[in-house]
Amino acid sequence: MDYTLEKGNSRLTEKGCRKSSWQMLSVYDWLADISIDRETSQFVEVQFKNTRKGYYLNSNEIPLEKGDIVAVESNPGHDIGTVTLRGYLVALQMKKNGFDPKKAEIKRIYRKAKQTDIDKWDESKSKEHNAMLKTRQIAKDLGLDMKISDVEYQGDGNKAIFYYIADQRVDFRELIKVLADTFHVRIEMKQIGARQEAGRIGGTGPCGRELCCSTFMTQFQSVGTNAARIQDLSMNPQKLAGQCAKLKCCLNYELDNYTEAIKEFPSRNIVLDTVAGPYYFFKLDVFARKMTYSADKSAPKDLIEMPLDEVWKIINDNNSGKKVSEIRTTDDDVKPEISFENAVGEGSLTRFDKNRNNHGKHKHKPYHNKQKRNSGSNNEEH
Repeated sequence: MDYTLEKGNSRLTEKGCRKSSWQMLSVYDWLADISIDRETSQFVEVQFKNTRKGYYLNSNEIPLEKGDIVAVESNPGHDIGTVTLRGYLVALQMKKNGFDPKKAEIKRIYRKAKQTDIDKWDESKSKEHNAMLKTRQIAKDLGLDMKISDVEYQGDGNKAIFYYIADQRVDFRELIKVLADTFHVRIEMKQIGARQEAGRIGGTGPCGRELCCSTFMTQFQSVGTNAARIQDLSMNPQKLAGQCAKLKCCLNYELDNYTEAIKEFPSRNIVLDTVAGPYYFFKLDVFARKMTYSADKSAPKDLIEMPLDEVWKIINDNNSGKKVSEIRTTDDDVKPEISFENAVGEGSLTRFDKNRNNHGKHKHKPYHNKQKRNSGSNNEEH
């Protein structure tokens, strides 16, 4: 649907955002259907390979939409990218990412990409994988302690960016000379971290979703092992580490909730003194507000799961010099019967059991008519 905005004697109309394939670090343009003044924002967000983005001035007022392939100004020559955002939201993204048009170098959009531009772009991209493998061998021959993570050719093929990972400072002046003689393009070296490498390569996490670093994360916070301890996770490096071999970024997602919730629990070093003997902390369930204790300090033995209020009651009794003879566990709680019903009461998983029992006890009653009625109501529901 189109929206029209009247301003003075002029009427400005903008088309709604069209559907396009999922892109890394994509931003939903929720203002695409709303008309805006031309002076509000003439900048356009353009995305290149993987996570690299830039903001370019549409000084020629080229009609652009999300998903258009454009040729933009570069140094030297031009580059080819895809429009991912336009309109007023670009100004908000520029402010969020610290891009100040008054201080930064302004680059322009030349034109919508022609077929010759796209053919040259595809030809350049086809060289990237072989260039990465060859560069790794060259760096190994030069004895450089670095890993070439990725190679990105500029759209016109006149420049190549080599992304590398290194723990220490690397003197790659000799490497640049060799690469320039080998590939005959302008060379640019850019150092990235392990998490940025995972974002550029992409992949699927153990949760079944696309990696956070390749979809929406733009800033990476440090993740420590203390985050796993607070959430009572197993200290298994194979489970805690992501595809970047670093601790998973998602360990920080629920850390604040766990930190606040765990304040209500007693210290894990407190031993419960009972008539049956001492009980030692074994594990806890933060959001279920339950704690499990073992009769053996070093092994699970006679495990008892108790609600949090019962644990505090025992601790208070122990502090007053009293040994507890009876412990209320979670097994003593009455569990309500679970039934699954929809809004009209016809979605119970056991709705046919009663009919079967009645059919077995009263064989003289006609069942087929009732079954037809049930079948008819179910068909209408679905």
